[in-house]
Parts: sequence; structure tokens; C-alpha cells
Amino acid sequence: MGFFDSELVQKEAMQLFQDYQALMQVGSNYGKFDREGKKMYIQQMEDIMERYRIFMKRFELSEDFMAQMTVEQLKTQLGQFGMTPDAMFQQMEQTLERMKAQIDP
Repeated sequence: MGFFDSELVQKEAMQLFQDYQALMQVGSNYGKFDREGKKMYIQQMEDIMERYRIFMKRFELSEDFMAQMTVEQLKTQLGQFGMTPDAMFQQMEQTLERMKAQIDP
């Protein structure tokens, strides 16, 4: 069975995408959040990032051709912006750290 044939993988990917989309919609009002709301938002972003990092590691470790192609496509897309997957995660972490610093001076 291929990586993407797994019902669990499909379900997890869909849930991760939906959770991220929902958080992005909520985040459009980030400037209006009170201090606790901002903390909650940042924590949820950190949680989604960790889930995404784990999901990507599964792709990398899989021997499935389509999973490997997905990893290569991501690397190519990020490479167009002069980035790697690791750099992308580092940048996201730095952004969240700056957001934390702004609410907890």
C-alpha cells in the first residue's frame, strides 16, 4: 500500500489542513485579541507546526515514491524562495518567538 493510500494518512493530512486554515481565519483578527487570546493563538500555531513537522518527517522516512516526490516538490517550491524545509520551520519559530516577545515584554 502506498503512503497516500493509507486512510489514516489521508485523514491526518485533511485534519492538519483544516486546522491550519481555521487558525489562519481566526488569525486575521490577531491584532484585536487580548493578551490571553494572543497566547492561545501562538500556542495553537506551535502545536500545528509540530504536527506539520512530524507529518513531513513521515514523508521523508517513507520509501513510497509519491511521498518522496512530495518532499522533492516542497524542496523545489521552497528553493524558489531560497529556502529549505528546515529554514522554513526555523523562520516560523522565529516569528512565533517575536510574537511572544511582543506580548510578554
